[in-house]
Amino acid sequence: MQIKSGIIYKGASLIDGNPIVVIATFTNRNTKTGQVVQTYILREDINPLEASKTGADYSICGNCPMRGEITTDDPKRKIAKNRKCYVNLGQGVLIVWKAYKRGVYKKQSATEIGRGRFVRVGTYGDPAAVPPQVWDDLLNECNTWTAYTHQKPWRPDLAMQSADSYKESRNHWKNGRRTFRVIQNLSDIDKKNEILCPASKEAGRRVQCVSCQLCKGSTQAKSIAIVQH
Repeated sequence: MQIKSGIIYKGASLIDGNPIVVIATFTNRNTKTGQVVQTYILREDINPLEASKTGADYSICGNCPMRGEITTDDPKRKIAKNRKCYVNLGQGVLIVWKAYKRGVYKKQSATEIGRGRFVRVGTYGDPAAVPPQVWDDLLNECNTWTAYTHQKPWRPDLAMQSADSYKESRNHWKNGRRTFRVIQNLSDIDKKNEILCPASKEAGRRVQCVSCQLCKGSTQAKSIAIVQH
């Protein structure tokens, strides 16, 4: 039986050198993506909520503006102030980190976990924090993948460039990089250069990510936009 989960990297963050760990888990319960290998890039030594609140998530998220503001002066707050990232730290991310700390996950072959499957590179965290060989091994025999990064430039062959404004997107397009941009309204789309995410609610969920295959770095397709959720 094919391996469903495991540790595929444990070591220093390429962003700031602090200890991180990458956990890969295979699931068939995500209605948007379809059956997928989720990859969680985590601070190895700090609870994800605490990492967000104190800014220690820089090790795994870099300079992503969606991280929010450090809030160590408010004991009641669980995560960073004004955090805009769509990833809910109190659900899957925290569950995976706690399971890791209990010893649930063992070191496994990244290639084996990814073989023949759809892989989501960086379900949480930026893949640029991890040595490129880890992702090359995971994707070596996979079916397809999605990947996004706020670090630039980083592996345009592998990842979409996350953009936080139309101006930023245009700068990336000029340099030959495809973008994934969060928009506020459907009217914000640049129809010449972007299409609405086909798996989104606004697009009628016409297709799941596993069969869409548009968010996998430099292809000939247009860039992708999605309404903020």
